[in-house]
Amino acid sequence: MQFKTIEFTNMVMLRGPNIWAYRPVIEAWVNIGALEDFPSNLIPGFSERLTAWLPTLIEHRCSIGERGGFLQRLQQGTWAGHILEHVTLELQSLAGMPGGLGRARETSTRGVYKVIVRAWHEPVTRAALFLARDLVMAAIEDRLFDVEAAVEKLRVMVEDLRLGPSTACIVEAADDRGIPTIRLSEANLVQLGYGANQRRIWTAETDRTSAIAESVSRNKDLTKSLLQACGVPVPEGVLVTSVNEAWEAALEIGLPVVIKPCDGNHGRGVFTNLMTRQEIETAYAVAIDEGSGVVVERFIRGDEHRILVVGGRMIAAARGDAATVVGDGVSTIRELIQLQLNSDPRRGSDEDHPLNRISLDSAALLELTRQGLAADSTPTAGTPVLIQRNGNVSIDVTDEVHPSVTAAVELAARVVGLDIAGVDLVADNISAPLEGQRGAIVEVNAGPGLLMHLKPAAGQPRPVGQAIVDHLFPQGEQGYIPVVGITGSKGKTSVARIVASLLQLNGQYTGLACSDGLYFGRRHAQKTDGANWEAGHRVLMNRAVHAAVIENGSRSILTDGLAYERCQIGVVTNIDETDLLPELYIDDADQLIKVFRTQVDIILPDGAAVLNADDALVADLAPLCDGEVIFFSLNSDASVLAEHRAAGGRAVFLRDAQIVLSVGWPEIVLTELPAVPLAVSASAEYNIYNVLAAVASAWALNIPLDLIRAGIEAFDAEPTVVPAESASSAIHAFV
Repeated sequence: MQFKTIEFTNMVMLRGPNIWAYRPVIEAWVNIGALEDFPSNLIPGFSERLTAWLPTLIEHRCSIGERGGFLQRLQQGTWAGHILEHVTLELQSLAGMPGGLGRARETSTRGVYKVIVRAWHEPVTRAALFLARDLVMAAIEDRLFDVEAAVEKLRVMVEDLRLGPSTACIVEAADDRGIPTIRLSEANLVQLGYGANQRRIWTAETDRTSAIAESVSRNKDLTKSLLQACGVPVPEGVLVTSVNEAWEAALEIGLPVVIKPCDGNHGRGVFTNLMTRQEIETAYAVAIDEGSGVVVERFIRGDEHRILVVGGRMIAAARGDAATVVGDGVSTIRELIQLQLNSDPRRGSDEDHPLNRISLDSAALLELTRQGLAADSTPTAGTPVLIQRNGNVSIDVTDEVHPSVTAAVELAARVVGLDIAGVDLVADNISAPLEGQRGAIVEVNAGPGLLMHLKPAAGQPRPVGQAIVDHLFPQGEQGYIPVVGITGSKGKTSVARIVASLLQLNGQYTGLACSDGLYFGRRHAQKTDGANWEAGHRVLMNRAVHAAVIENGSRSILTDGLAYERCQIGVVTNIDETDLLPELYIDDADQLIKVFRTQVDIILPDGAAVLNADDALVADLAPLCDGEVIFFSLNSDASVLAEHRAAGGRAVFLRDAQIVLSVGWPEIVLTELPAVPLAVSASAEYNIYNVLAAVASAWALNIPLDLIRAGIEAFDAEPTVVPAESASSAIHAFV
């Protein structure tokens, strides 16, 4: 039996909240052709082949709502578009990305479906859709398909595109707090929050991490001298410039000693427990190549510990352990390292592994030489061989840290000036004061890795991402600025411009993205259409912006999604049932309503929906709002308005040529309609609606009524703006 292939006719990346989900998705338009007449139960052997290739599909609950639900649908008979959705999600999951939301919906064209899948990374999801198509067709036509190769292709893409685990845990913690995030680069630079209330992170560094503090932390000798001056226990040491000076310093300090670069990091070039001049000469030669100078300091006996300090508080602590192998009488030490150490799945060369792979570097070779061994030596059966004294810091000991040790590491981070610090400490017993065991703090590091605390080799994981987010955003803060989103069939641009002018009058530097362009304050930064996702994102990324007003047309919502995760105010001006988009499969009023409801769905609980009470389709959106609803109307006696006011709701309406505000039944006259220039122009009725919507939005934003009155009475439909080419870009730069 021959079938035409499944054909993708379009793929739309919806980068923000959309008609399907609050998260980014890809909407693929799929033509299944002749397969419309062949659901899964009519294709011999199809279900068996598919489930043999992807047995984990049993976890898909589908609309049945129970484990194995999708497999039941396969047996009962379902269509290729729906199958493609589930296979795409499963391929993404097998490649290391959470499966997430999926949908498959018929369109008005027979055989054409919209397949919607969660898109964590657009290139991965696009590739997954094509691979899923090929897999499904192979199962239909009873051809071979290399599932493992397909998953590996996606896995490589995921590794290249996803955030590192340290950054990811912070982003996930922000998401749990309802704080919006924007990835600013393909690396780990991420914005948390919007506009002037944003913070930025780069792995475990933040925009509060001082450049001076980071430089101090890299200079080990300077760090030690500052700590010592403040009473923090540190090992005695000295900066040397030659091998002879190193040996003399070692004799003065007292053997054994440690040699390390004065500005190295990640433990490179660090040699411990050095006892002889030859060992010191070897260590010095390596250390000098790793940094700009060499430090000789007292060797501290005990275990290495890494303690994480965030915002001046100790958050987590991990202990290191020696790496050893045991001889079998057959294998060389080099082979034993691979067999007994590097075969451990917890070891790896990337940030996903809590333990590093063990290599025979100069420090390890020196350790072997002390034991009379070499890399190719074959130790006798049962003989333990020490490979590395420290460097495997991944055993959680947070609950064991003595209060005096906690105080010492917190002081060390403050002295260096780091808001997030990884403090390296050596001690026999972390549960006892350092002084009695001659323990000491040996380094304070900026940008510490977090994986050892997230996935310790032993012990309890610690919520370090949450600690960093709580440091950047104290409880009660979500990083939002006032965001006003405006949609509807008509009047969006006028409402957006009036609201932006009122916010600006209120002293809030405002970014406006609308059909007239992109504005920052009075500067017209972009004169082409700004009612789109890109322009909205530019507003939210601008650190100078204290309030944002963003226009969203139905086409933009359908092809891009909204630029913001949530908003303070969501305005729906009106819904024209004839304003359909058949080329996007929006063929009737019900579908159009779903587009505009997107704006209402994402209003914050402490925000407000501003809705047209005179438009029944708009008024019916009120129950969907998580926050308050403020109606506006030209008819003070409208039944929707009366019911809303009876319940104590707010409203803005026209009565006797006056703009009236009410909370329940009490009323306030804002101004006379003839005093508002926009309301007496040629298109008076539409303009009055626009003014009322803008007044309701400004009222919801707590702008004083006298400013609202002055603003609408002075609003000019053609305002004078500062051209972008003559404005000082240095004042409100886009960064």
